This record gives sequence, C-alpha cells and structure tokens, in this order.
Amino acid sequence: MDQNAPETNDIPDVVVRRLPIYARTLDYLLTEGKSSVSSQELGERINVTAAQIRKDLSWFGEFGKQGIGYDVEKLLGHINRILGLTVNWPVVLVGLVYLGQAIARYAGFREKGLHIVALFDADPTKAGTILNGLPIQGDEEIPRTVATHGVKLAIVAVPATKAQEVVDQLIAAGVRGILNYAPIIVQAPEGVWVRHIDPVSLLHSMTYYLAREQAT
Repeated sequence: MDQNAPETNDIPDVVVRRLPIYARTLDYLLTEGKSSVSSQELGERINVTAAQIRKDLSWFGEFGKQGIGYDVEKLLGHINRILGLTVNWPVVLVGLVYLGQAIARYAGFREKGLHIVALFDADPTKAGTILNGLPIQGDEEIPRTVATHGVKLAIVAVPATKAQEVVDQLIAAGVRGILNYAPIIVQAPEGVWVRHIDPVSLLHSMTYYLAREQAT
C-alpha cells in the first residue's frame, strides 16, 4: 500500500469484509491454472459487480491494467499483505463443548496462517486433557497465556450466558479481534473488532423467504 493510501479507519468495513472473499477466489483461480482475471470474471464468481471490485481495490492502490485485467498471483499477494497474512497469527479458543471441539480440530485455520495456540474451558473436569495436541486450560489462565504468546485474536464458543464475561476477560488480557459463535451480540470498546457467527439466525434469514413462497 502506498504512502497516499487512506488510513485504516477511513476504509469502509464492508470493503474489508470483502477482501478475504477476493483472496479466497483468487486462490481458487490459481489452482485452476489461471494467471490473469478481469474484474468482470472475478465479480461473476462472487456475485459482486466489476465496478464494485474496482472501487474496493482502489482504496489500496492500482493493481490491474485496463484491457488486461489482474495478474492473479500478484493481486493475491497484495491482498494477503493488506490483510496481514504474510505472518502467522496466534489464536486462542474459549469454550470446548461440541462446537468448540470441532473448531479446535479444524485444519483450515493453520493452512491460512491462523494458529490456535491455546484452548480454554470453564469446566474443571476438562482441565489438563489434550485436544488436537493442546492441553485444555481453565479460563483463569487466559491473561497469562495471551501475554506469553502475544495473542491478539480469539474465538469464543461458550454459552450465551457466559459470552460477555469471556469477551471482557479476553479484551482485558489484550485481545483485539474476537470471532464470537455464542448466540448473543457481545459489546466491545472502540479498537476491538468483533465478528458474530450465529448459524440459527442465518438460517432464519432464509426461512423468511421460504415462508413467503409457501404463503403464495
């Protein structure tokens, strides 16, 4: 990104959210053997207009050439650097019932530069047991472990009643990015980024349309 690029806070969050989708699609294009792609083709792959793609990327510089398109490998490299994916990020996971256990075993994180370095659960019967090569620790160990590993990212998969308490504890320990799977919107101060994933709510956003179809 050049010296004239905007400050991070000037870039709309919706643009930042689309960057990983662009990166993932470019990665697929490389596996297909494609060396270049137009904004039109890239947009068709992810249901975004070509104009939107060009506008999004223009926040960070000029990457394509008119009439030629984008060099897939170079654009992927640019986006990975913008997203900070040229380094590995340590991540902690809090909450190890069924969903948390599945997340802990998911290999896709490490393949994309996200390394789960510690597991936590409030259940004392889980303390010391090994899951996917890592010992499960009690929540009281969060501050020490976060500091030891320099952790800035966390995944929360605890019940809704415990989510805010856990998030507050993580933030106090120095975590600044939280992926929340608990079915509740948690509050965080400015300077902390939270993403919420609630599969039930996402499914309900589709049942609306299905219900409308059935009613007609």
